[in-house]
Amino acid sequence: MAGTGEEAGPVPSPLSPLARAEGFIWLTARVLEQRRFAYHFLEGSADAVEAALSAHLNGDGGYGHALEPDLRGPVSQPLHSGHALRVLDSIGRCGGQRVDRMCRYFTGVSTREGALPAIHPSQRGYPAAPFIPIVDDPPGDLLATGPVVGLLHRNQVWHAWLFRATDFCWAAVDGLTRSHPYEIEAAVTFLDGVPDRARAEAAADRLGRLVREQRLAVLAPERLADYPVADGYAPGEHHFPHDFARTPRSLSRRWFTDEEMNRSLDHLEREQAKDGGWPVRWRQWAPGTALEARPMVTIEALRTLRAYGRSIG
Repeated sequence: MAGTGEEAGPVPSPLSPLARAEGFIWLTARVLEQRRFAYHFLEGSADAVEAALSAHLNGDGGYGHALEPDLRGPVSQPLHSGHALRVLDSIGRCGGQRVDRMCRYFTGVSTREGALPAIHPSQRGYPAAPFIPIVDDPPGDLLATGPVVGLLHRNQVWHAWLFRATDFCWAAVDGLTRSHPYEIEAAVTFLDGVPDRARAEAAADRLGRLVREQRLAVLAPERLADYPVADGYAPGEHHFPHDFARTPRSLSRRWFTDEEMNRSLDHLEREQAKDGGWPVRWRQWAPGTALEARPMVTIEALRTLRAYGRSIG
């Protein structure tokens, strides 16, 4: 195995899902995803992950430089910065001056209600996925705001902006009557982290009923054709119970029976491709973006399987 510059962890068995994924990561992934893989599965260093993440950090405290592959160019964007926050949370580094500066960035780009837009107009002039429109006065968006607010609360980060942003997320979640999978996933991250646990549990119960009524989760993977794909999604861009409940601790785990979750995890295991990586299900609009996204999806698939006690190697 090629050297990583970090202490190696346990060597996985040659044919295990982890061993196959490791080969895929070293062959295709960016430095950040290589170091994330090493941290999560090979006893790698959190410092190394932070160092790689810093390459995407801008002077305004936000993140850019195609950290989220569907947005290209150097400028800071809420989606990039939200992704950076997820990385920091995953390595136990979601705090301190770095996160304080991120909150100042969020304050500067948010709406009057404290909500983050999906994409800031500073993206104009740089390539971006065609399904993320750029407008001059973008509205606040639960998809962009919910995960950020939830992770900040989860890590007990306090900032003046967070109070307004939390109020926006509560109003957005309470107003959901029809939705789509990515918006529900954003709401789940918010509800999993927000301090008012009783209110979060009540909201999660309502969203769980909505998910089942609107058939947003595939409960029988062997009958994919029976489940609709949300408007604007790519053909085959289905979502499964494990997409909503990434860990057994999530409030959304209660939405699904043990049998439904086991079928979902079985399907996730089967999705590992011959090259060791997991597929990207959303619309692929440029060759480079798909190549960069697959290692990210692969790491999350392995983390989800491990969180549920599945053997990965």
